[in-house]
Amino acid sequence: MHNSADARVRALLARSPLIDGHNDLPWALRERTGPDPRAAVTGTDLTVEQPDLHTDLIKLRRGQVGGQFWSVYVPAQFEGHAAVTAVLEQIEIVHALIDRHPDHLALATTADQAESVFASGRTASLLGAEGGHCIAESIGALRALHRLGVRYMTLTHNDSIAWADSATDDPRAGGLSDFGEEVVAEMNRLGMLVDLSHVADTTMNAALDVSAAPVVFSHSSCRAVTDHPRNVPDDVLERLPGNGGVVMVTFVPRFVSTAIADWDTELAEAMAAAGEKHADLAARERFLASWSGRDRQPEATSADVVAHLEHAREVVGIDHVGIGGDYDGCARLPRGLADVGTYPALFGLLLDRGWSEADCEKVAGRNVLRVLRSAEEVARAHS
Repeated sequence: MHNSADARVRALLARSPLIDGHNDLPWALRERTGPDPRAAVTGTDLTVEQPDLHTDLIKLRRGQVGGQFWSVYVPAQFEGHAAVTAVLEQIEIVHALIDRHPDHLALATTADQAESVFASGRTASLLGAEGGHCIAESIGALRALHRLGVRYMTLTHNDSIAWADSATDDPRAGGLSDFGEEVVAEMNRLGMLVDLSHVADTTMNAALDVSAAPVVFSHSSCRAVTDHPRNVPDDVLERLPGNGGVVMVTFVPRFVSTAIADWDTELAEAMAAAGEKHADLAARERFLASWSGRDRQPEATSADVVAHLEHAREVVGIDHVGIGGDYDGCARLPRGLADVGTYPALFGLLLDRGWSEADCEKVAGRNVLRVLRSAEEVARAHS
């Protein structure tokens, strides 16, 4: 990025917040030290650069990240009360991070608060729960998550659950069960965004049928560009303008590069032949360590991500596109987008391709702030 473009991007992100839809730093910290939130937070000094993490406070500043939905993720292997306990521990990690670094981070539970924190020069910290199994089929648990600051819930992770089907598992609910529809209605009442990343096409459509508020895809890209079940098909994207929602394009290499998606399919077949489950992230990393095809993995680039952003803009319009990098949620990132400090480079590419500054501001954060405000208005109408 040449100097004039760099200056334009820096000015753009200084006046208009970049709000990323999904970052798995809380789980990455837990994996280093265990489930004790205090140990997770004190065990890693995020005020210095961490070469083994995509995210630290130095990189957040470099990337001008004005707002971050921190994922309070729970693997599908946690079930019932264990899943509820784990999500509470993850929420506490985020709150402890905010308390430990008040000069860098501040909690935001509304769109207005996110803008206020951004104006103060800090990163607005929002929470998103990844995987509806973490409420253990309890509406009361869902309400408690909202009270603790959670502002979206991804209906599934990689496994289907009793009330919602996942994109990467066999169906159990036929999209959404009656209870699944009740969950969506309660999320609307609370002002919690319905996140449709990870869910099956049937679940996407069922949620769009019943949600009174705009939905988000917190970290998904476009299936027409890269044919992967975690991406959003055009027929669903075409419903977003009517719903008001946002697809937050992700950077996960196998979701943005067809060559890597094909390689990943080969990996899945090898795992299945060995009796291993590809959707189990921990099992995938273990298998990959000794798989003969490991060194043939292609490389994604920032140009692949731009292709998804431009397709999304073409299909849904500029008002319904956002960013959800999934940093610290995957082992590799595309060349040019190695960590959260590289966001200005991405927006420099968009400006170089003729995107207007106003359009870049919408994609960076204005669109997801609008969606959050809409959800808040629906909640007020239901109160």
